[in-house]
Amino acid sequence: MKAVLMTAAGSPEVLQVQEVPNPGIYVENTKLLVRLVAAGINPIDTKLRNRGTFYPDRTPTILGCDGAGIVEAVGAKVQRFRPGDQVYFCSGGLGAHQGNYAEYTVVDERFVARKSASISFAEAAAAPLALITAWEALYERGRLETGERVLIHGGAGGVGHVAIQLAKLKGATVSTTVSSEKKANFVKALGADHVIFYKQTDFVQAVLDWTGGEGVDLAFDTVGGETFHKTFPAVRVYGDIVTILEPDANTIWKTARTRNLRISLELMLTPALLGLEERLQHHAEILKQCATWFDEDKLKIQVNHKFPLEEAAKAHQLIETGSVAGKIVLLISDTLNP
Repeated sequence: MKAVLMTAAGSPEVLQVQEVPNPGIYVENTKLLVRLVAAGINPIDTKLRNRGTFYPDRTPTILGCDGAGIVEAVGAKVQRFRPGDQVYFCSGGLGAHQGNYAEYTVVDERFVARKSASISFAEAAAAPLALITAWEALYERGRLETGERVLIHGGAGGVGHVAIQLAKLKGATVSTTVSSEKKANFVKALGADHVIFYKQTDFVQAVLDWTGGEGVDLAFDTVGGETFHKTFPAVRVYGDIVTILEPDANTIWKTARTRNLRISLELMLTPALLGLEERLQHHAEILKQCATWFDEDKLKIQVNHKFPLEEAAKAHQLIETGSVAGKIVLLISDTLNP
């Protein structure tokens, strides 16, 4: 089969298209052989490519955590899927197991959900990591409740635009930061109630003005760096802040401590890294619920850029600019209108 191999750590040029064995021989027990139609591109892919995977002794490797495709074959103990089923999932791509920059992959049925019939394969491939990250950050780490006010940084981004929708589905009121009028229109269409142009406006003061000086119940940081600790005064006393980035060593914690904030770290890759199968099954349940919301037109995934598999390096170059709204995907097959 054709695949994009990361031949070493480095620039996007280390991503090379090569012919590799089809993984179908590994279909056993509860495993599915999936013919991939599209694969999602995420910032974690570029980080692993640049610095090396979690398993450097297994290079070369195939990156790509997110995938969507069609079941080709099933193991003897598979119960929920059969050949021809359309599925999407977040599996592999961290170095230990094959990722989804390839024509085929093998994935356990327990970690897979059926693709919504109302979205394309490209949209489905763009969705899993972002959906699971936003779900865990808002619903599980941040314990978001109906009627609460939430600040979402980077609302037009891959995780941010999903987080806005999940927050609204929970019945929350949403404020979000963006950098342009185009992105402002985008997030408003998703349901954002309050938009802050962070390049022209002090977002903390804007949030305090919006909340009558109290601060939001929950802040979701998708940006990191100084944005994380600068957000502390925008959160109400005894409120929550969740970040998907590792706090900087220079983080100033005094305001968070004074305001008695509950601080949470969100890394949806933890179950894959630590082999926590129950949590991986929970991820599949999240995707199952989100598929229902796609079908009910309550949830959308914005795919703004599509590249053929052979141009994975160009896709990495684009996402590393840091200014992309929505999601980027690789199109692997032109069947069934990806």
